[in-house]
Amino acid sequence: MERPPSAAAWHAGVMEPQQLCLRVAEELRFFLPPRHRYADVHVPYDGTSSLGHVVESAGVPLPEVGGLRVAGRPVAPSHRPASGDTVEVLPVPRPQPLPFSPPRFLLDVHLGTLARRLRLVGLDTTYHNDRDDDVLVEEANAERRILLTRDRGLLRRRPLWAGAHVRGTRPDEQFHDVLGRFAPPLAPWTRCTACNGPLEHVGKGEVERRLEEGTRATYDAFARCLDCDRLYWPGAHHDRLTAIVAAAQRTVAEAGARSVDRM
Repeated sequence: MERPPSAAAWHAGVMEPQQLCLRVAEELRFFLPPRHRYADVHVPYDGTSSLGHVVESAGVPLPEVGGLRVAGRPVAPSHRPASGDTVEVLPVPRPQPLPFSPPRFLLDVHLGTLARRLRLVGLDTTYHNDRDDDVLVEEANAERRILLTRDRGLLRRRPLWAGAHVRGTRPDEQFHDVLGRFAPPLAPWTRCTACNGPLEHVGKGEVERRLEEGTRATYDAFARCLDCDRLYWPGAHHDRLTAIVAAAQRTVAEAGARSVDRM
């Protein structure tokens, strides 16, 4: 009968368990369990898993990782490290380089207000309140849209083409986060906030029969959605929406300036 290794053998390194040290950037530590957020993370390693798998198992979704380094050398998520390696886990740069511009977005079911605000500033944004995770991933991949979500598990879906975790719980925070991360070119007042369709300006005479008496007497500038035929005019909420647009333009300009400073 085979005898178990002695304690001396363990201390001599004969049966030393394999480990990796993850040095996670401060911006990404909120993804980690609370006990791991204030120091390097030592995780067991089976010797065969990819580094990307190890990082995601620790809690950090790969779409949030801007780079991995071992011994100061950049490595791919497919890299298989050696036991004892220290791995630097870096955040995505802000603004994040995009494969095409302007970006197209798909939002999960919990981000309806954010969807309307992104459309307000002219960003192509698809949103449904009745899609399950599998359908969202399929749609994002088929239409080459960046999936925005606060669901970390959704970001770890292996087939997902591109995704991003939305920081913040309030719509203002989420809006600022997405614009600061991607610094997309804005085209305010060009999309329907209800359906994402393009807007066209129309003369008052073309839509007058559809207007209530007070609206017809007060406003002269109108736009119509080419997809759902919804009408828009600068009504009672216009000042608030104008302030949202102005704040969005400032956020994108500041993000663009940071990008220039890094060059």
